[in-house]
Amino acid sequence: MSFSRRRFLLGAGGVLAAPLFPGLLRAAPAMPMADKRMAPQLAQPNQPLVNPATLARFVDALPLPPVARPIGQREHPAHPGRRLPLYRMEMRAFQARLHRDLPPTTLWGYQGSSPGPTLEARRDEPFLVEWANALPTHHLLPIDHGIHGAEKDRPDVRTVAHVHGARVGPNDDGWPEDAFAPGHSLLYRYPNAQDAATLWYHDHAMGITRLNIYAGLYGAYLLRDPEEQALALPSGDYELPLMLCDRLIARDGQLYYPVSDDPAAPWVSEAYGNATLCNGKLYPYLEVEPRRYRLRLINAANARHYELSLSSRRPFVQIGSDQGLLGTPLERMRVELYPAERADVVVDFSGLDGKTVELRQPSEPLLQFRVRSRDNKRAASVAVPAALRAVPRMEAATAVRERILTVGEMDDANGNAMMMTLGGHHWSDPITEDPVQDSVEIWSLVNLTGDAHPIHLHLVRFQILERRPYDLFAWNERKELKYTGPGQPPPPHEAGWKDTVRADADMVTRIIVRFEGEPGKYVWHCHLLEHEDNEMMRPFKLLPKA
Repeated sequence: MSFSRRRFLLGAGGVLAAPLFPGLLRAAPAMPMADKRMAPQLAQPNQPLVNPATLARFVDALPLPPVARPIGQREHPAHPGRRLPLYRMEMRAFQARLHRDLPPTTLWGYQGSSPGPTLEARRDEPFLVEWANALPTHHLLPIDHGIHGAEKDRPDVRTVAHVHGARVGPNDDGWPEDAFAPGHSLLYRYPNAQDAATLWYHDHAMGITRLNIYAGLYGAYLLRDPEEQALALPSGDYELPLMLCDRLIARDGQLYYPVSDDPAAPWVSEAYGNATLCNGKLYPYLEVEPRRYRLRLINAANARHYELSLSSRRPFVQIGSDQGLLGTPLERMRVELYPAERADVVVDFSGLDGKTVELRQPSEPLLQFRVRSRDNKRAASVAVPAALRAVPRMEAATAVRERILTVGEMDDANGNAMMMTLGGHHWSDPITEDPVQDSVEIWSLVNLTGDAHPIHLHLVRFQILERRPYDLFAWNERKELKYTGPGQPPPPHEAGWKDTVRADADMVTRIIVRFEGEPGKYVWHCHLLEHEDNEMMRPFKLLPKA
């Protein structure tokens, strides 16, 4: 059985079986034990879960995370001679109502909120962040100690922050094995020497990333530059980060994370919820003016992908993707985001005075915009420019090497639970990817599974060359990469700079990368968090150029 078929255990549409029945969500029937590659059967929750369909919609205002402010200046030990602005981001437990009609939920967050405060940066203006762990010593969620990096001899609660999409040195990137226990902190330096983009930060602790992010450890990081500001895009009150993730919630208000029916091995292949949080709220609303708004859409879910649309056939105008602005704006009726992907969009509420517009997932409203009547004292928003930023295409001929890298799965040593691999290797195997600084490489991601995997490379940005069908039988029999059809170039919304790419089933996804940055060790991994935690993550080493 292909790994992708595990989703069946979570029910149609990627939620736990029977999601529409009030109260309890039940596990799907067990699959035949003769198939050793089967997914672990989901254990039945030991308490009733909330059915979101029973909750009133649009009764809570959308939370808008505060913008982080520096607390002073400090000199970084590795960069003496210059004092930089210092931010402190303390991770701690807190309680919040995810919906008006639910009891308070215990969450973990930066500065006591989830999402955490928005970090705003400007190109070439470095700053420091002290990431401080003030969490309890016992985890909110079930740890699988059989997973590499989560062994019983390690502290249950460990954290290390990664700014997703940031070009930083290897000692400031959030190396998964650098996670630290409560009572400790790390000081990271962010050079911000890159184009304006919608980045985000989140936990990256080895073996428990899925649990720490599910608990609430994530936030937005917006990087700006003069070229972007010259475009007069919506800003200030008219620019909003919108972070989406799905959760399961018990009737007592607490988070529920799905587990297998084996208490000694609770890991499950993908964790889906039936309730989508928008900036930490269920079904919130936001009052807007009848003008253009810029929405920074960020998929912070463990495994869920979103197909977002607006009601009343209102379009999005997409102006950017993961690593910054597109060449030209694109009008789109739907925006699809896999975990960790971002879309920078403009929505025009002009002419909708007194009306409402909903942000929707298929058949499910997520957020209601309530359009106020125009205040004549406020200036109307300007149109989106026809040209945004030049995005020169990287030519395959400039690559000095092409790597063939599989996205796969394997049984564990006992032939029971599954684990995922990249290039057929485990995390602790010797490093096999070793590009040279400033060189260009093509990475061909051969997906051996029946599922799509969002693959993220730290440090770098890249472009998609193509997705191309191949003969899986030829690969399995002879390790022969035999294409069965022409390459499919990326659609316009994927033709900009990316740092996370959807590697589709039955396809070879080819990306071209210039490995700019400081030499050292970094990682690349699947951003389905359950996969990342169970061996679908590998180190790579950036070698200094001669």
